[in-house]
Amino acid sequence: MERLSNYAASSTEVLPEFLQVEAFSKLNNAIGKVIEAQADMPILGAVTLYSSLLTFTLHVHPDRLDYADQVLGACVKKLSGEGKLEDNRATKQIVALLSAPLDKYNDIVTVLKLSNYPSVMEYVDSETNKVMAMVIIQSIMKNNTQISTADKVGALFELIKGLIRDLDGAAHDQVDEDDFKEEQNSVARLIQMLQNDDTEEMFKIICTVRKHILTGGPKRLPFTVPPLVFSSLKLVRQLQGPEENPFGEEGSTTPKKVFQLLNQTIETLYGVPAPELALRLYLQCAEAANDSDLEPVAYEFFTQAYILYEEEISDSRAQVTAIHLIIGTLQRMHVFGVENRDTLTHKATGYSAKLLKKPDQCRAVYACSHLFWVDDQDNMKDGERVLLCLKRALRIANAAQQMSNATRGSTGSVTLFVEILNKYLYFFEKGNTQINAAAIQSLIELITAEMQSESNSPDPAADAFFASTLRYIQFQKQKGGAVGEKYEPIKV
Repeated sequence: MERLSNYAASSTEVLPEFLQVEAFSKLNNAIGKVIEAQADMPILGAVTLYSSLLTFTLHVHPDRLDYADQVLGACVKKLSGEGKLEDNRATKQIVALLSAPLDKYNDIVTVLKLSNYPSVMEYVDSETNKVMAMVIIQSIMKNNTQISTADKVGALFELIKGLIRDLDGAAHDQVDEDDFKEEQNSVARLIQMLQNDDTEEMFKIICTVRKHILTGGPKRLPFTVPPLVFSSLKLVRQLQGPEENPFGEEGSTTPKKVFQLLNQTIETLYGVPAPELALRLYLQCAEAANDSDLEPVAYEFFTQAYILYEEEISDSRAQVTAIHLIIGTLQRMHVFGVENRDTLTHKATGYSAKLLKKPDQCRAVYACSHLFWVDDQDNMKDGERVLLCLKRALRIANAAQQMSNATRGSTGSVTLFVEILNKYLYFFEKGNTQINAAAIQSLIELITAEMQSESNSPDPAADAFFASTLRYIQFQKQKGGAVGEKYEPIKV
């Protein structure tokens, strides 16, 4: 069979000869008789025969899927009394058998039409199942295969279930951490590739994927939930398109429906636990809800993020990262009414002032000043509250200096003051009337005095930062015109 396969592969002109002599059915019958005659034939022998016959079939009759399926069916029948294969060589032959259609068609969608293909997969152990699943995913990646219906996605995820959940109680102890990550990242990439422009079908695909990945257990969810969330957010953006049905039929997919599903999906990360990841995903969803003009939904996602922050994130560095993410996302929101925005902003400034380390507090508080001044929205420019934030940041920076003086006998670096000075200059340029030249002047004098004080510990980076800030002021003064005039009163 192998010689004939090679002959068939060497030239397409010889294919009609095989058809004339009905090569497939003759070989198929012969194999059947050989296997039947030897009741005690080791399973390796039978699988090797079927593997060669399948290779022959794919070369000679590439268009006859029914022939390929027949071979797989016969193999399943032979394996049916065996249970899981123990023999390594037989397992290798099964992998060859299952890889052949993938190599030939370069298309998992065609392979999914072979009804006996998944049945053969049932007879290999969980390790081999994983190997085959990786081969399948790599084939999809390499050929950029489009799998665009929920049914096909369901069938595909059944095939690669070795990567999606623990099979037959496979213990986690022997799992190599790097291999595990690589496998899960492949599944994540696969989820990103599933796409259908029909929003109804895409929603079904997302639900199918969700059903499968939620069985994966806490170790897998941090890898598989984020790609599913981003695929869903992509669908939300599709639904915002111009062709959205304004009357919305009863059963149709709407952004609201997708957001409900997202909320339930991200909640599954609580059990992992992966609170920082969940918080990031909630904020991403809040931003998408903002783009869809769904205020209550965006508010709900923010509330969830805040609850996570309060109850689950206790590490001080993680808190700093989280609070800056919250401030950054909140600053981009335009969907909130006055009341909701005030509530969320108030919370964010409160969290900032409660951070563990004074420098972190100071930086988070001055970052909050941007929540009260959004460039492209005139109704969100509150100069007074910006100034309050910056003054509060100054007080914290001052307290940090005094603490440093009390504990170390020397004041800390003036970096925080220079950072606040830069914020003053930013809002000064943006036209915030509360921040005037006099305030900037007194801040420059304060920093200069601090730097010259005897207890100040030298910090070349802070000195360079301050010097470059002063050069910037000088440069703006020399510009002339309205900008130069504005900067004129500041003495450097």
